[in-house]
Amino acid sequence: MNSDFEPPPKMLSILACVGGVVTAIVAIAGLNSWSRHLYQTAKLPQSDRAATASVHTIDIAALDAKSVVLPGTPVDLSQLKEASPYAAPHLGRLTANEIVTAHHAWSYFQRNWNPKTGLVNSVDGFTSVTMWDQAAAIAALVSARELNIVSATEFDTKMRQMLTTLASMPLYQKELPNKVYNATTLLPVNYGQLDKREEIGWSAIDLGRMAIWLKIVGSKYPALRSHTEKVWQHWQVDRLTKNGQMYGTAVVNGKEQYNQEGRLGYENYAAFGLKLWGLDVERALDHQSQTAFVNLYGQGVPYDRRDYASSGANNYVLSEPFILDGIETGFQALPKAYADRILAAQEARYRATKQFTAVTEDNLDRPPYFVYSGLFVNGQPWATITDTRQQHNNLRFLSTKAAIGWHMLYNTSYTRQLYDFVQANLKSEHGWYNGFYESLRQPNRALTANNNGVILESLLYKQVGKPLVVWAGVEEAEE
Repeated sequence: MNSDFEPPPKMLSILACVGGVVTAIVAIAGLNSWSRHLYQTAKLPQSDRAATASVHTIDIAALDAKSVVLPGTPVDLSQLKEASPYAAPHLGRLTANEIVTAHHAWSYFQRNWNPKTGLVNSVDGFTSVTMWDQAAAIAALVSARELNIVSATEFDTKMRQMLTTLASMPLYQKELPNKVYNATTLLPVNYGQLDKREEIGWSAIDLGRMAIWLKIVGSKYPALRSHTEKVWQHWQVDRLTKNGQMYGTAVVNGKEQYNQEGRLGYENYAAFGLKLWGLDVERALDHQSQTAFVNLYGQGVPYDRRDYASSGANNYVLSEPFILDGIETGFQALPKAYADRILAAQEARYRATKQFTAVTEDNLDRPPYFVYSGLFVNGQPWATITDTRQQHNNLRFLSTKAAIGWHMLYNTSYTRQLYDFVQANLKSEHGWYNGFYESLRQPNRALTANNNGVILESLLYKQVGKPLVVWAGVEEAEE
């Protein structure tokens, strides 16, 4: 692996982890409470049964392979010019069903709140957390307050405790938050090892998302601004950026590696958060110089040229960074035209295969416990892989957070179908399941903070009618 680069965000690797969502997934295999639920079959609504039957008569893998044309159709340069933050035209008051959906997502956080620290388990029932997932918990708490799920008093008490913890917790080499913590004891740990102190480095991608939410909270709730600023001041941020790019660290064989982080998508989204606090991320925000296009089912999808062969990093094309950018910033980090193409390609795949498609990375309820289910990676279309590039296309799944996020942003007939499918198939007793497996035709019963947090902030976005940084009155730091 090229030592100048660290693999992209959100991956699980003992040697080089940078992703927040992946917290503790190795340890899920040992949770007895999970194993009892893994192989129950979801009941499809009558309207989906015919479509399901037709899926099995089509060789989807062959169609996926045939869907690829390189080079693809690029986005016109006129569509890449900076514009005012975008807000979807259909935003407004939540429906009764959407309110119920929000309450159900919040049940995950009620169950996984750690009262001693105010941190939230990344994975249901397992007291491990990353900064990416704690940012999702902050987003969930803000959403719960604004959607009247929790009282102002409960919100204030919980948020102050969260921020106080974040402003005082032990740091990797006294610099920046470790990639993983024991959510109850605040011990810096490795993935899945709750009782052994181990400093394994920091993720700039994770901290970029946290930076956005610290700004949202501090701007929207002035009484909490001093608390959010203390969190930032607790960090030694100098090494987060270098030459306009973001850098993270990994500890390999006891030695620190200092690596550039991010590829098109998460790189730009996270960089926007660091820019809000005045850091130089000009190169990380560049969404053109390293971008190429591939046609997938006739849609020109953007991808990062820096693939594994050329850089040692996987260049996943995933839904989540584009959804988060649209909801939180109004497509100020990435062009809306890119998100348009990424959603259009997934709808086009559905039209060709009758397979609902809304893919992104997430935890699984079975080995290998975390995959990147994307549109394109390292020259492969519609691949579902681990960070070490092991293929698991049989575990490709429709993502709950992607389905709901796309619907709140676009509200098309296709996204409505995705939303309705989620409602019919993916509700659990303790929140929303992560998704639905294409081949297995059953839910991915993993329950996570990030999945439920993205659902809540997507619904908040609709309710307030604006990108969340605009709604909160966030201003960029002065140069």
